[in-house]
This record gives sequence, structure tokens and C-alpha cells, in this order.
Amino acid sequence: MTTTSSAVDSAVATGVRRTALAGRRLRVDRAALLVLPAIVLVIAVFGYPVAEILTRTFTFHSGADQGFWSNLAWYLSDPVQRTILLRTYATSALVTAICLVVCYPFAYFLTTLKGVWLGVAIGAVLISSGQSILVRTFAWKVLLRDNGPINSAFEAIGIGRISMLGTTGGVVAAMCQVMAPFMILALYANMRGIDRRYLDAALSLGASPVSVFCRIYLPLSLPGIAAGTLLVFVISLGFYITPAVVGSPQNALLSQALVDEIRTKLDWGHAGAMAVTLLVLTLVIIGSVAAAAAKKLAVVAGRGVGR
Repeated sequence: MTTTSSAVDSAVATGVRRTALAGRRLRVDRAALLVLPAIVLVIAVFGYPVAEILTRTFTFHSGADQGFWSNLAWYLSDPVQRTILLRTYATSALVTAICLVVCYPFAYFLTTLKGVWLGVAIGAVLISSGQSILVRTFAWKVLLRDNGPINSAFEAIGIGRISMLGTTGGVVAAMCQVMAPFMILALYANMRGIDRRYLDAALSLGASPVSVFCRIYLPLSLPGIAAGTLLVFVISLGFYITPAVVGSPQNALLSQALVDEIRTKLDWGHAGAMAVTLLVLTLVIIGSVAAAAAKKLAVVAGRGVGR
């Protein structure tokens, strides 16, 4: 009788556990439905266009060569297109580096503010990022022209007028001003979570401020640096308005060349080859940097645990 009762109790317990697991799965499945609209949106506005570009890259041919790889072969063998591609990556990397150097101290300064002053500073950054890129770009065109205020100031202090409009330096300056808020917000989001008691403890134990920054604060801020640099670099690769308005054909970026292929030549195959090459190279670069950053973070975490 006791054995039968134990078997019944075990069966009931098993049934209860299975019912509970089924209920959890059902709740998880219902929760997963919440991401369905986002997935549909990504497929509609990103997946389909990318698939269409890939299709046209290998099926749309405007020249005599109708081969499957002809568009990519044209793009990779054209020295002018290679120069533009390299210039695009170099310009984006330079903009990212300048934004990081300039915005890192400002983001750190934001972490020291509290109350109303913090709200004012964050509001200023958000207002700057919310302004139209076209308006800010034309403002830079006014600032950089030969008779603009910057050249007038240079002339007043004896430097003389410098031609800045239509140069790579002018394009980089304008792009940095546009991208700075993105870098600041990414850095601040990470820095505000850093426990400053670690810094105070290191200082109380005799470490110098430079050593505290290099060995404690900087490693803890690496996730923010990675997020900010990735965001600025990727967005800079696709800039069109700023280099088109402030720059010149001599320092054109890939976005300008791509638009020219479609607008003036209606060559979707060549434009697709340019876009696919940029996408693949960017994914390779991002993957390599992400792997290196993950390895570095693991090393830093291991040192922290060891100590």
C-alpha cells in the first residue's frame, strides 16, 4: 500500500512539474511575440533592400562583360574606385579618432555634474544631435568659405587666409561636429556606471592620478569606447550630404561615387558592387575589432580577478 501511494505521489509530482514547464514555455513563447514587429521591420527596411542590392550586383550588367562576377571585378580592378574606397575608410577612421579624443574628456566631465547642470549639459548635447544635418553642413560651408569668420579670424591674428572649403580637412571638421553627440552619449552611458569608489580606493593606497586613470578608469570605460567608435565609424562610412556640400570631387567619398553611378549612369550593377564591397569589408573590420576588444576585456577582467 505504501509503495502504491509513493508511486502515485511521484506521478502527481511529475505531472505538476511538466505542467509548470509547459506554462513557462507558453509564457516565453508569448514574450517572444513582442519582438516580432521589430523583426518584421528589420526585414522590410534592411533585409529586403540588401537582398535586392545583392541580386542586382550579380544580375544587372551594363557593359559587354555579362559574367556573374563582372561588376565586382570592375570595381576591384578600377584604381579610381579603390582610391575612393580607401579614402572613405581613412576619413571615417580619422573622424572617429578625433571624436574619441575630443569627446572622452567631455563625457567624463558630464559624470561629475549633478542636478540641474547635468540636465543642461545633456540637453545641449541632445539639441545638437537633433538639429538637421543639412542645416549644420551649410553652416560649416559659411564658416569655412574664403571670406568666412574663421578665415577673417586667421587674418586678424596674422596667420592669413587658408582655403578650407572643398578640402578633406574641412570635410573632417564638419563630420566631427555632426558625429560628436553620438560619441558623447555612448561614452557617458558607460562612464556613469563606473563606481568611483574604485578610484578613491586606489588614490588612498598611494596610486598617482595618471596610474589610476590608465589602470582602472580607462579599462572600465572600454565598453563605452568600443560602442562610440563603432557607432561613429559605421555612420561616417555612409555620409553623403556633408562631403557633397563641404568637399569637392577631388576628395569625394564612396557614397558620392555610388549616387553618381545610379543618378547619372543608371548602373545598378556597379552601384551594387560598390555597396556590397563596402558592406563586406566593414563586417570584416567590425568582426576583427570586436574579437580583439573581447580578448582585451577578458585579459583586463582576468587581471582584476587575479588581484
